[in-house]
Amino acid sequence: MAIRVIAQRRLLKIGKNPGVKKFVMRPDLYTPIQEKKVFAEASTHSGISAGVIKAAWDAAGEVIRTWATEGHSIPLPGLGTMRFSVRSKAVEDLEDVKTSLISTRRIVFTPSVDVKDELKNTSIQITCLDEDGTVLKRVTSGDSGDIEDNEDGNENGNENGNGNTNPNQDDENLGDGD
Repeated sequence: MAIRVIAQRRLLKIGKNPGVKKFVMRPDLYTPIQEKKVFAEASTHSGISAGVIKAAWDAAGEVIRTWATEGHSIPLPGLGTMRFSVRSKAVEDLEDVKTSLISTRRIVFTPSVDVKDELKNTSIQITCLDEDGTVLKRVTSGDSGDIEDNEDGNENGNENGNGNTNPNQDDENLGDGD
């Protein structure tokens, strides 16, 4: 099993080097798996009927949505945890605090150690293409498998540690369960 990536040579139109051709990487998009196939596969692995698995999953989904909107961090067994959050501007004065400061609502997913280990141990296969889509070469990863870790509070790897690239914004999380 491997994660597939495409590196295609493109003419850069913006950024530091407009007019320069560089290889730009993107995921090689897979075909979405149908929900019924997921339940059928889970049924095969567990010995529980697909209908029972679907009913349990639907019920769990209802509970997850309800608890998340109440501000809880929700465990997703075997996967990690999820919670809702917002991205907002920071203000100094109490009088300036209002809902218009919220720019977006977010879903924050923190993968479990097992999921991180699976990603770390999965190879990456890069297919290099020219501008016309002709395959130039294929490369399989030999990297260390480092995983970006959001648990240190620095969700996007930026310096202000609040998940924003704008230092004038703060990330006000709803319900960390703490």
